Amino acid sequence: MTDTTEERLALFIDHENVAIGARDIGLRFDVSPLLDALAERGRLVVRRAYADWNLFRDDRRSLVDANIELLEIPQRSDSIRKNAADIQMAVDAMELAFTRDFVSTFVIVSGDSDFTPLVSKLRELNKRVIGVGMKGSTSGMLPPACDEFIFYDRLDGAPQRADKGASRKAKPKTKHTHDKAEATDNKSSQKQDLRKLEREIKKTLSGMQSSAAGAIQASNLKRALLRKDPTFSEQDYGFRGFRELLAHLETQGVLQLTDGSAPGDPEVDFPDKGSSEDAAFELLRKTVKELMDELGGDPPLSGLKDQLRKRSPDFSEKNFGYSGFLQFCKAAVAKDVVEMDWEEDDAEYYLYVLDDKASAPA
Repeated sequence: MTDTTEERLALFIDHENVAIGARDIGLRFDVSPLLDALAERGRLVVRRAYADWNLFRDDRRSLVDANIELLEIPQRSDSIRKNAADIQMAVDAMELAFTRDFVSTFVIVSGDSDFTPLVSKLRELNKRVIGVGMKGSTSGMLPPACDEFIFYDRLDGAPQRADKGASRKAKPKTKHTHDKAEATDNKSSQKQDLRKLEREIKKTLSGMQSSAAGAIQASNLKRALLRKDPTFSEQDYGFRGFRELLAHLETQGVLQLTDGSAPGDPEVDFPDKGSSEDAAFELLRKTVKELMDELGGDPPLSGLKDQLRKRSPDFSEKNFGYSGFLQFCKAAVAKDVVEMDWEEDDAEYYLYVLDDKASAPA
């Protein structure tokens, strides 16, 4: 009996686009890694590839072996090559969407922005759309239109370019003698990317908590991240699965995981009030007090974040899940760390510490 809960996928390949895109970066398009990735997402019930196969004779055998139906789109001398396969592929996809209700997900393999309207229409019909393209040749318009976008050259098992690094000179080794103030900027690019991801996850979780009544499940958090960036993949950061990424963040004290109602889908929350956040609030309080003495009055919100960074270069409110510095300051007010008033004449917030307010000059 067929499992009625699994996703059913329809695969449409604009073969000319991806084959030429792969060739331009020194690869040969092999459909096997893509089929493996799609098998993890559901049951593949339709497999079609479109091209003038006289131009891609060497690719036909591997596609046939993968049970992909080859749709012949011959190129006439008086026709526009670019649109022939695209139009047929779009028509077939829309026909399938209307006639096969059981197909829940459409996989569009192309980096061509011309498929953006097709993607939008499929989503209007409540179909999930996964896009697939080459990193260097995919239009910037296509990935944001999809529910998820996979860069083919990042897939596990995808062909790799020939190593051309043998003749290149190695980057000279340097001693890491940078001072503490520069430590954040001098981390490896991979660690900086992971740090940005941590901030984005905290920001997303914070936003979901503000609009949801119940607990946030890990699966819902990942779907929200994919809605923000359809190209997101935890594997790009060295993790085999999203659960492993969340477990790593839990060990770093970034998140807290608890068993949810569904097995294997934990609930995600921020950890109980931690010392690092306390230290950030204390830094704000101390900075405001110092500026009150220095300025002889209450410091404005404008420029205050720069003052915190002068005292702690790695400070960022996003490390604690706040979307902006104003939100961080309002949280500090709610926790009685500082006070803040809005001055209509200046169109500015001013902060102060209550026990020093009375002594501050008028």
